[in-house]
Amino acid sequence: MGRIIYNSTLTILFDDRTLAHLQAVISSKLSDRESFHFLWSDEASAGNGGGRNVIWVHPGVSLVYAFSSSEKPQINPEWITVLLRSASTADGLSILPEPS
Repeated sequence: MGRIIYNSTLTILFDDRTLAHLQAVISSKLSDRESFHFLWSDEASAGNGGGRNVIWVHPGVSLVYAFSSSEKPQINPEWITVLLRSASTADGLSILPEPS
């Protein structure tokens, strides 16, 4: 499992493939100096029953992307597009299913 470390205080776990796509989307939004909400649900196996989480992402917050593998996952441009659209809504970026 890879992880995002948000503001040096919060660690969020994702599989490396999802993390690579999130990195691309978040980096794109932040490079345009755009702030947004990021929503995700914890896996039930994380011990908290799959709770819903929301953070505010903005250019002033420190983000670290730590991958569990040295191999870079292949990026699906269609998934990037879907996630970018999500990030541009009032609800914010959420992890949507990968298009086939």
